[in-house]
Amino acid sequence: MGTLDIESYPKPDKEEGVDEDELSPIEEVRLTVTNTDDHTLPVWTFRMWFLGILSCGLLSFLNQFFAYRTEPLIITQITVQVAVLPIGHFMARIIPETKFHIPGFGDRDFSLNPGPFNMKEHVLISIFANAGSAFGSGSAYAVGIVTIIKAFYHRNISFLAGWLLIITTQVLGYGWAGLLRKYVVEPAHMWWPSTLVQVSLFRALHEKDEGRTSRAKFFVIALVCSFVWYVVPGYLFTTLTSISWVCWIFSKSVTAQQLGSGMRGLGLGAISLDWSAVASFLSSPLICPFFAIMNVFAGYVMIIYIAIPCAYWGLNLYNAKTFPIFSSHLFTAKGEIYNITAIVNDKFEIDMPKYQEQGHINLSMFFALTYGFGFATIASTLTHVGFFYGREIYERFRLSYKGKMDIHTKLMKRYPEVPNWWFHVLLAATVIVSLLLCTVLKDQVQMPWWGLLFSCALAFIFTLPISIITATTNQTPGLNIITEYVMGIILPGKPIANVCFKTYGYMSMAQAVSFLNDFKLGHYMKIPPRSMFLVQFIGTIIAGTVNIGVAWWLLTSIENICQEELLPANSPWTCPGDRVFFDASVIWGLVGPRRIFGPLGNYPALNWFFLGGAVGPILVWLLHKAFPKQSWIPLINLPVLLGATSMMPPATTVNYNSWILVGTVFNFFVFRYRKQWWQRYNYVLSAALDAGVAFMAVLLYFSVSLENINVDWWGTRGEHCDLARCPTAKGVIVDGCPVY
Repeated sequence: MGTLDIESYPKPDKEEGVDEDELSPIEEVRLTVTNTDDHTLPVWTFRMWFLGILSCGLLSFLNQFFAYRTEPLIITQITVQVAVLPIGHFMARIIPETKFHIPGFGDRDFSLNPGPFNMKEHVLISIFANAGSAFGSGSAYAVGIVTIIKAFYHRNISFLAGWLLIITTQVLGYGWAGLLRKYVVEPAHMWWPSTLVQVSLFRALHEKDEGRTSRAKFFVIALVCSFVWYVVPGYLFTTLTSISWVCWIFSKSVTAQQLGSGMRGLGLGAISLDWSAVASFLSSPLICPFFAIMNVFAGYVMIIYIAIPCAYWGLNLYNAKTFPIFSSHLFTAKGEIYNITAIVNDKFEIDMPKYQEQGHINLSMFFALTYGFGFATIASTLTHVGFFYGREIYERFRLSYKGKMDIHTKLMKRYPEVPNWWFHVLLAATVIVSLLLCTVLKDQVQMPWWGLLFSCALAFIFTLPISIITATTNQTPGLNIITEYVMGIILPGKPIANVCFKTYGYMSMAQAVSFLNDFKLGHYMKIPPRSMFLVQFIGTIIAGTVNIGVAWWLLTSIENICQEELLPANSPWTCPGDRVFFDASVIWGLVGPRRIFGPLGNYPALNWFFLGGAVGPILVWLLHKAFPKQSWIPLINLPVLLGATSMMPPATTVNYNSWILVGTVFNFFVFRYRKQWWQRYNYVLSAALDAGVAFMAVLLYFSVSLENINVDWWGTRGEHCDLARCPTAKGVIVDGCPVY
């Protein structure tokens, strides 16, 4: 979400023997990253492999397990960074230091415990744990394809096809990313701002801990408290997940509940006492800088409390009152839930007579505007970066060729490079396996071989420019909407082909950028490149395998998973993210953009958002040039403002309300008035809260959910905003709703 306020961290002194010209040209890097390296520190240790594989498997299990829940908590890399530190030190104390020989390795001595737990081991463990999760996004993106086939379309896909789909989409981008390292990793001007957060945290965790309460002790205490507390909102008093008090006061008013519901409405006054609701979708607010929180807040208010009410109550755009104000479901013109399975034929393609019988697909006002603002965000990101950072990007890219090698690149020359043929082999092997998937198993994935090659070409073309943008501005434009729009026009009527094309095109690029981001972290932390590559590759394979294994287990063991209308009341297995993924497959793949956003659909006007988004940053830039003394003008970041609600749906207003409130308390008030406490414990608290909720949620599932032991009282019957889902147009009949 942005860079850490590095002013709060101790600054490294200028090391002796470092040429002034070799210092990084980027001030933030000079202030954060040390200019020395101890190349004698061991990295290929038993501790690294044991904790790395354990962390990778556990993180993948938990993130996939939570992905299907109503509040899908994402356990981030920072949790691993904090949690494994005391374990690493403990292992260094108890494991024998006895040295031994391994046949075939000559006279070299090996030991399970080569010395104190060091920072390089710690970095590799964290990268290992987060492998396969581009920028901490949770489970592998392609798992969504398996989920919608089995849980939403009620069709079959083999475990092998699902596994190959996940592994190839996760690894494909690594092949060409490695070849781009010399352009976006080694140059000093490609500084990757987000990596400085990790560098700062590693330094803070490995400094001497002489306080009254050590970070490890604080972590354990906070973890236990989080663990114990989650049994309340997670099982005994689930209404605390969304305290929508407006609904309680106005129990018979549809409009009041539309305004007050945190799960199905605008969330006016709604708040949560459930950490999984606070941190789900947007990640922990404790690790997001305050300026980024305020940007999200401004965009959130603009969209939720200005644009939506005007469109719904003021203008009744697209017959908005015929549908719920906030819903990710698809509807008929009469306000009924659209029967998607009825318009899918035996060949897993659209059945046009059945489609014409039900009529055009309609979206809730919020869902429609979400796509509109998504279009605007994509366009505004390109023009914002071009006008505000274009010259800077160009200069830094030019200097990356002409600039002198900085101290960090100089120090890294000590370590053997990853041979380019490793990346060539990886790329060739992944493409071949992907082509086999699209030919031998084409019936299951629908995508033609030319679609695979087209998506690869699209991702490859965009990887370098988007890597440069990310490396210099910390903004990463996504290709998801563009890829599904393009494939929807080229090959309409095939939903799985569309999502496969999107995943290969979007995810391989995202994984490539994430791979380069991790390589830059290793560059700053002086990790041997070959160690980095192997850890990332092996971790990605493990993570993808665990993801599909957990997904397959849940999809085959939980009855009616993801079918909210068929699940027991207040069941957590509603799959909000997969619901949106499924709807996207219908909109862009099955029905196609021409029948929704084109001349054959109801929403062609939303395409104007592309133009509005593209022009907006240009106007801001012209204002800045006309009034250069007004320092507030360049702070208007339209990509952030327009994209503030990009996680909605599946995120809801209670998630945003709680995230903004908690983030403001810790990253403004605590940071300003208790800075030493914030510096010492803020990240530790975030990690402990995540870990406590994760462990209790898994324990509750195995102890009470599997046995169907339920608690039934007022506090476990949802947020009590049932009328928020009701339409307000005259004559529309929905069960349980008043008729106007």
